[in-house]
Amino acid sequence: MKILLTGASGFTGRPFADMARAAGHEVVALTCDLGDKAALRQQVLAAAPDTVVHLAAISFVGQADDNAFYAVNVVGTMNLLDALLALPQAPHRVLLASSANVYGNCDESPITENQRPAPMNHYATSKLAMEHMARTLGDRLSLMFTRPFNYTGVGQDNKFLIPKLVSHFARRAPSIELGNLHVEREFNDVDMVCAAYLQLIEQGQSGETYNICSGNAYTLLHVIELLSQITGHQIDVTVNPAFVRTGEVHRLCGSPAKLQALPTPKNGLPAARSLEATLRHMLAAAEREQLSVTEVKKTAVHI
Repeated sequence: MKILLTGASGFTGRPFADMARAAGHEVVALTCDLGDKAALRQQVLAAAPDTVVHLAAISFVGQADDNAFYAVNVVGTMNLLDALLALPQAPHRVLLASSANVYGNCDESPITENQRPAPMNHYATSKLAMEHMARTLGDRLSLMFTRPFNYTGVGQDNKFLIPKLVSHFARRAPSIELGNLHVEREFNDVDMVCAAYLQLIEQGQSGETYNICSGNAYTLLHVIELLSQITGHQIDVTVNPAFVRTGEVHRLCGSPAKLQALPTPKNGLPAARSLEATLRHMLAAAEREQLSVTEVKKTAVHI
């Protein structure tokens, strides 16, 4: 397939592009701003894609400008879909990445796709608004919606929770300030999410919503204990009230049954990394980065 990919330079876009190319697909990165309608239409027409994977978004819940969530996640997606409607032939599939945050706090766990959304913050609300807006075009475009649960991996920005923790342990920091230590989340590996996206553009059904999840949730305290066991380093954890979000979702764990019911893609599925394996992978990368920084400083001193 010829895949038009938004967010190609992002945390998820980079490994997805690599995985898609390895599977034999052609990947065309959308490079223009989603707010630039003219440039957007020009690039979409030039790409003439078979498939679209839309990953570009503001995904950090703590983003300071609430308006930006809606400008990018809702209006930006609307602009992209409008550009796709201008194509002489519509793409066979358009995958839109939403978020499991749309579910908010609910009694059901693991959460299925039938759970009624109840977003608790602007990020989640913007993603749900994007879904509703896009469905108005469901008779003209073959749309699929994904709701990935929390995931992490090498290359994720340190402003996110797990990379922040990994960075502190990698450099043997004596202490760290965090928010609520008792929230439960899935912490899946980014490669699992990318593999699910590839599976969906091959096997997913138009109009459907799919949880991207494993059904395994962990407390933040468990993650800290794992990192301590792996590194042999103990860290002093302080709860900073400024990091405790209002309207915090206490437990977010999904049911992967609908995704798992899909046929296995022709190239198979990669073996899933355990949380420990993901943390070890991230720690190794962070330690290499620390070593590289140290070497640069040594060179600078010698010069």
